[in-house]
This record gives sequence, C-alpha cells and structure tokens, in this order.
Amino acid sequence: MNYQWYPGHMTKAKRMMQENIKLIDLVIELVDARIPLSSRNPDIDELSKNKFRMILLNKADLADSRYNKEWAEYFKEKGFSVVEVNSKSGAGLKSIQGAVQEVCRDKFERDRKRGIVNRPVRAMVVGIPNVGKSTFINSFAGKACAKTGNKPGVTKGKQWIRLNKGLELLDTPGILWPKFEDQKTGMRLAFIGSMNDDILHMDELALELIRFLQQHYAGLLEKRYGLDEAMAGGGFDGVRKGEEDEIGKRTALEEWQKDALGMLNRIGESRHCYSKGEELDLERAAGIVVDDFRSGKLGRITLEFPV
Repeated sequence: MNYQWYPGHMTKAKRMMQENIKLIDLVIELVDARIPLSSRNPDIDELSKNKFRMILLNKADLADSRYNKEWAEYFKEKGFSVVEVNSKSGAGLKSIQGAVQEVCRDKFERDRKRGIVNRPVRAMVVGIPNVGKSTFINSFAGKACAKTGNKPGVTKGKQWIRLNKGLELLDTPGILWPKFEDQKTGMRLAFIGSMNDDILHMDELALELIRFLQQHYAGLLEKRYGLDEAMAGGGFDGVRKGEEDEIGKRTALEEWQKDALGMLNRIGESRHCYSKGEELDLERAAGIVVDDFRSGKLGRITLEFPV
C-alpha cells in the first residue's frame, strides 16, 4: 500500500505559516510520543530558522514510558527544549510556562536592553494532523479556545489565543509534506490516524501493525483478545490434533505467532466479526485492532526507537 495524503488546504496552511513566522518568538512543535520522528514535518525546521524551539512529546501516556525518556534526551541533544505531556488529562502542562521562560531567556534580555517591558512571548503551535494541537491549547488555556476533533483536518485557519500577560499562542492547521521519502513514515502516520482513513486499506494496515507488535511486544495481542486459552487448547493451525511432542508444539506456536493473517483471523473470531453469511469480516477485525491501538487499549506502545 502506498501511503500519501496531501490535500490542497495543506499548501494554503503552509503559506499562512510562512507569512506569520516573522511575528513569532517561539515555535512549539507537538509530536506524537509513539512516533516522535515520523510525526515531525521536515518543513518545520526550515520554517523555524532563527526561532526559539520547543518540542512537546504529546500523548506520552499512550507511548512506552521506557522510550519517552530516551526520546526526550534525543531531542535535547539536538538543542530543543522538551516536555512530555498528555493534553487530554493535562499531565505535564504546568511545566510548560517555566520551560517557555527558560528557552526564551535571550529574548527577555534583548527586550530589557531595548527598554521593552512585559512584551509577551508569541508562540506558534505546529504539528501534523491529529497530533493534538488544539486539545493542547484548550487544556493549557483552561478553556475551549480551539476547535478539536479525533480526525485530521479540524483546524482550517489560524487562531490567536492570549493565554496570559506573558504568552500568546497561534494555533495552526496540521500539515503533512508532499512526499514521504520512506513509506514506513507514511505507515506510522496512518497507524496513529494522521491520514484520512478513507484512503487506506485497513486490513493491510492492521497486518503491518500486528507484525510489529509480534516482534516488539510479544504476547500483547494474545492478552488483549483472550487468545491464550485457544492456543493452549491446540486450536491453532500447525499443531496436529493429539500432538504430544512438546518441541513440535513450541515450534508450531512460534510459527503461528509470526503469522499476522492467522492472528487477525483469530482476533476476528474472538470479537465475533462475522458477516451475514457467517464469513469472517477481516476488515471489521482490522478496524478493531487499529482503533484499540490508537485509543491505548492495547497498552503503551512506541512504534519507533531512538537511533
């Protein structure tokens, strides 16, 4: 499957950001903590030249805590101020104001030398679609300032929000970039819902996710969908009825676990995903797996790791 999504409004949004960057002191970039690199638009670095920079590892509660710390260190070494946040619950937001003061310290010093007092920091909030920018702004401000939604493309134009005397935020639409150099980047963006699901083959997407989870989070799917009992009872392909050879059973089980399609079938069976003709509806089963990942029902999962 080819992963690409760049609707026309994104070109307009990028142009708007370029026009407003001259008004900005600080660029606050939200990334999804589950895919911190893949959820970074490479155009942002060019756009943000000579601006103070901050990265928020948003949805940190959905990502593997082991890797959140490693990613934070990775970006700090690149010169970014970094804060782990969960915009929905508000976790981590209290530390942002202090981090803004710290990262913009040179700005305050310049203002002081020029006799400028109490000029607020103007920050542009940027990120890809569905990374949670508007939810962050609303939680940070403590009120509904920006439109939110659980699908990409809710914010269509710019919105200035004055948080307090010291900080003003410019909300911007989520934008991707015209072409992904690596299709794995597109696949990861599809996993987290930053593309329009209507252009995706959900069954293929679910199979890729299952393969990743089997490799890096062994046993997670079995636990979520109650498949342990079925395996222990010999109800999976590869173990002949009455098989007593424990080595043979173990080998067959390992092969079964690697079989993403077999796993999707069994997930569909466990969730009773049958069509009217009693045929297994793999598209529906695939949707359940992807939705469970996106919502965190599968557990805390990170899809890419610091190099």
